Amino acid sequence: MKIFITGASGFVGEAATRILSKNHTVKAMSRSEKTDLVIRNAGGEPIRSELNAVHPDFLKGIDVVIHSAAYVEQWGPFQDFWKVNVEGTAQLLEASRKAGVKRFIFIGTEAALFYGQPMIDIDESYPYPKNSPFPYSKTKAEAERLVLKANSPEMQTISIRPRLIWGPGDKTVLPVLLKMISEGNFSWIDQGKALTNTTHIQNLVHAIELALTKGNGGKAYFITDGEIFKFRNFLTSLLLTQKVTAPDRSVPGWLARFLARILEGVWKLFRIKNEPPLTRFSANIMSRDCTIKIDNAKKDLGYDPILTVRQGLSEMPVL
Repeated sequence: MKIFITGASGFVGEAATRILSKNHTVKAMSRSEKTDLVIRNAGGEPIRSELNAVHPDFLKGIDVVIHSAAYVEQWGPFQDFWKVNVEGTAQLLEASRKAGVKRFIFIGTEAALFYGQPMIDIDESYPYPKNSPFPYSKTKAEAERLVLKANSPEMQTISIRPRLIWGPGDKTVLPVLLKMISEGNFSWIDQGKALTNTTHIQNLVHAIELALTKGNGGKAYFITDGEIFKFRNFLTSLLLTQKVTAPDRSVPGWLARFLARILEGVWKLFRIKNEPPLTRFSANIMSRDCTIKIDNAKKDLGYDPILTVRQGLSEMPVL
């Protein structure tokens, strides 16, 4: 099978390129010589292009597009999120359609449904919010809507929704935690008692591989490790793989959310470009329960986690 991947220099895209290239021909979007090297080392063929400018000729002969590229930030101008997440997805969908791509797999997120509320035992019937204050959530939701609406007999479209992706190669969760702790900026929110699912990168790529041929077009599928933890328990175990212990201090969730709102207001007022030390998105998502059902992925994709959280933790390399 011939596959085209976007975001191949990122955590998900690189892992998908590395694993899928063992059994498939993988081409991947690249914007620089540095990214070329990452893609080649992962077993893929770099194709010089970028979102919002993917020519259909680049996708000729491609069976499946895996769209993992996204603007994944907690802070920034809304138009930056919109241009990449929404406009970039729309243009890639159109190019894929013109090129005769048979299947389009979008890497979504449970955050597309998030506006600051707890989400407990949710499944794919859970509705999109009427509005979300978080640019990442709002634009990922709109992008997913475009993807699922584009489903047709000629090109089936599917969204895979992981929650809290972790594992070897992680560029966000663990590195950010380590940096915050080393700089003395880490505190738990509500003692880290909020409940969460997680998704190991190998389980996510396993789901993506299943979605190459399985799953109902026009549908979204949640993917997790199938286990529920308190944030504190999971993150403590993750940090212990690096022989690091987080400080015990904690702030109430209501206070963290209030402070984040004030900080963002100050940053906007004075047009400060760097990210505030606490954002509304991080304060909210770390203080709200989020537990997810994966029954539909099991039924339609034949998905089952291939790695337990305990196994994944035991295999974590030291950074």
